[in-house]
Amino acid sequence: MTEDILTLLNKYDLPLPRYTSYPTVPYWEKESINNEKWKQAVIETFKKENNELSIYIHLPFCENLCTFCACNKRITTNHKVEEPYLAAVLKEWEMYRSMLPAEPVIREIHLGGGTPTFFSPENLVKLIKGITKNSIVSPNHEFSIEVHPNFTSEEHLAQLATVGFNRISLGVQDFDPKVQFVINRVQSFEITKEVVEWARKHGYNSINFDLIYGLPKQTVESIDFTIKKIKELKPDRIAFYSYAFVPWKSKGQRRYTKDDLPTANDKWKMYQLGKTLLTDQGYKAIGMDHFALPNDKLFDAVSNGTMHRNFMGYTSTQSKLIIALGASSISDAWTAFAQNEENVEEYQEKIAQGNLPVVKGHLLTEEDLIIRKNILDLMCRSYTEIDEKTFDKITLENIMNELSLLEKDGLLKLENNSISITEKGSLFIRNISATLDARMRRKKTEGNMFSKSI
Repeated sequence: MTEDILTLLNKYDLPLPRYTSYPTVPYWEKESINNEKWKQAVIETFKKENNELSIYIHLPFCENLCTFCACNKRITTNHKVEEPYLAAVLKEWEMYRSMLPAEPVIREIHLGGGTPTFFSPENLVKLIKGITKNSIVSPNHEFSIEVHPNFTSEEHLAQLATVGFNRISLGVQDFDPKVQFVINRVQSFEITKEVVEWARKHGYNSINFDLIYGLPKQTVESIDFTIKKIKELKPDRIAFYSYAFVPWKSKGQRRYTKDDLPTANDKWKMYQLGKTLLTDQGYKAIGMDHFALPNDKLFDAVSNGTMHRNFMGYTSTQSKLIIALGASSISDAWTAFAQNEENVEEYQEKIAQGNLPVVKGHLLTEEDLIIRKNILDLMCRSYTEIDEKTFDKITLENIMNELSLLEKDGLLKLENNSISITEKGSLFIRNISATLDARMRRKKTEGNMFSKSI
């Protein structure tokens, strides 16, 4: 590692948002929106999008606690929770369905969690049929599910394929047994391989693996071992995430301390090794933390400039209306955000009372919308142009001064008001995006809020 990179890592490894949205949740103006304004935003965007929408469904239950995970989850082996929870989700969808002025065209459905395959194949099929009933499924739809290989059967994938599922994402993280033990995610290569083979057998045309670098007890050698094992399975897409250590948010992460984590320098070595190995295997680096083979839709989206980023990460579709169902899920109507009640019982109670379970949200201002586009462009296209009218004079001067410093470090190129991220700067996209975050500038972070940027 060069002295230059060492200096940059130490300088820029700061707590920053991941920018799956703008404004980020901690800076939402919760008083700016109510149920009526949220409904209005949904209807207006629905019409502008020619009745097309995407659906995210949060299924929070897991039989086993993975200590690295910071998602909203409920650990239980009681499968009696399945039916009442899915009944609430379907009732929530009916609330949205009743407010829409026309038959919706469903472009995407994504099942996330938690562990979606905690639910039986029969219950998942019942859920999807309930969602797609009285709706039009787009001919070029993408239906995807996140799976934990230890809790996924061939029947799950076979049954979901019958209702249109064609994408699957497998949580892998790391195949090193020592790392798996620490994060309480013991998962063999053989089980993972079996799930991949089932997916291909039943016609899933895009298989994604989630990998994480920077986990406790993880080393450069374990990254080398994991990615060389993955070569045998050749998933179409790989998300290679930097570990988000947020013990103040997720109590499970208190099983270990920051002393068990690799340093920023070691994380950089892990990332560089992973990137080199994946590139050698034919993958192309995409955006901030993704890799794809030339046959994958995400690869095409980068090539033709249509890649998008939302609460689920990078996507090849550009849905501006995402209806999110289930506890803690976040909906996006482009001009507004809305998040559901996080507690499962309280979520179900609100639904039973006939109320939308939204507990907080944000109505985007004109400034928000412009900055959102800027940050999306940086995240998806490594380029954007700043509109001087977006910022007051002092703020604009501060932004340009900060960008000039980033340019001196070789992370970007400035030409008038345009920003182009360099190859070196690709690891620092969060830092570059943060220069444009007007809301974070105005309201200084108090206490722990974000994971480190690298």
